[in-house]
Amino acid sequence: MKTITEQLANYKSVHLNRNNIITHFIGIPLIIFSIALVLSTVTFEMSLDAMSLPDFINGSYRFTLALIIAAVVMVYYFILHIPLALMILACFFPVFYGAHQVAQGEGSYMLAGIIFFVGWVFQFIGHGFEKAKPAFIDDLNQLLIGPLFLIAEIYFTLGLNKAMAKDIHDQALEKRHLLEQAKA
Repeated sequence: MKTITEQLANYKSVHLNRNNIITHFIGIPLIIFSIALVLSTVTFEMSLDAMSLPDFINGSYRFTLALIIAAVVMVYYFILHIPLALMILACFFPVFYGAHQVAQGEGSYMLAGIIFFVGWVFQFIGHGFEKAKPAFIDDLNQLLIGPLFLIAEIYFTLGLNKAMAKDIHDQALEKRHLLEQAKA
């Protein structure tokens, strides 16, 4: 598995333009919200009453597919980088909570579709500024790195882990240079 620095450098190599990054701060949360909205409509119930567990644990629990997938992705983020994972958990919890609340109402699929479309419009407008294709075109894993990239941008802007920020930026510039040479 690639390190967090390698993955963020790959992502950043096609996200060097400030306008592109700004559009991603709009597009990525919209896309995540829309996906969470749809996945929040799929629920599972688990009863622990029959198990030999302490009384305070016994009971019925209801989970959404959004929660289950988010938990798996969060494990991946924690493996990559604990401080960034904690930040993304804090920043995206409201997105998932909001999606769960909206999923309880009527028309959530239509709303999710519209929001998903608008989110991708912002993404592609950003890549128009960048004049580079989206990172996921060459590596689907970059779809998971996009949200982490946004959190890393905030993390580095706060002055945290300056050495990592410099390393990512330097590697991204090198990768971008190689990409541009390959085009020529």
